[in-house]
Amino acid sequence: MNAAVAVAVLAPGLALGSFLNVAALRLPTGRSTCLHCGHAIRVRDNVPLLSYLLLRGRCRDCDTRIGLRYPLTEALTAALAGACVLAFGVSLHALAATVFCAALVAISAADLEKRIVPNRIVLPATAVVLVLQEARAPSIEWPAAGLAASGFLLAAALLHPRGMGMGDVKLMLLIGVAVGRAVPIALLTALLLGLVPAVVLALRHGMQARKLAIPFAPFLAAGGLVALFAGHALLRWYLHLGG
Repeated sequence: MNAAVAVAVLAPGLALGSFLNVAALRLPTGRSTCLHCGHAIRVRDNVPLLSYLLLRGRCRDCDTRIGLRYPLTEALTAALAGACVLAFGVSLHALAATVFCAALVAISAADLEKRIVPNRIVLPATAVVLVLQEARAPSIEWPAAGLAASGFLLAAALLHPRGMGMGDVKLMLLIGVAVGRAVPIALLTALLLGLVPAVVLALRHGMQARKLAIPFAPFLAAGGLVALFAGHALLRWYLHLGG
């Protein structure tokens, strides 16, 4: 049953990914236009994923190549929506997880391309996810985890403002309300993943690496996904190991 529903949500997931492309990747216009020539994208050229394939990844008007991030955002959003149904069934939990995952994809894409965590994505997503979490399992856990996690990054941002932005703080609030007590898994995973490019840059550029900005939102998003799908299992394993 869950597998059939997971397949069924792929099409709406693609549509959601297409919407997020407009909301996040086409900042600041927020309109569905070619970023090179400015022509409005026709309805027939705006079918998620399919239009990209039919147009061979190029704008119909100016023949400029369309970035791979657009179809990848659509495909990844659809795949994660299906994964949420497989993991949590047809439930409010799956709905909250899908909203969370879609926001993570859009925010990561925007941070990679624009170096920004869009308020128009992260703030509404946080509110919606919190409402859904409280509706399915009323608890202080969700807001407490969000405030604790974002407070931790806020302290880091205040101590080292060049290394952490306020966008990351707001993203951590979203992750906390989505994964609850598993939020330490998200943060630890993000920090470990973020060490990889930091070490590479340090080896290549030495002290100059401190001046090179690395978008951190994708690493936080990856940590959020690990916490969502495996965080509680990892916590149980750790507590059992410690006991």
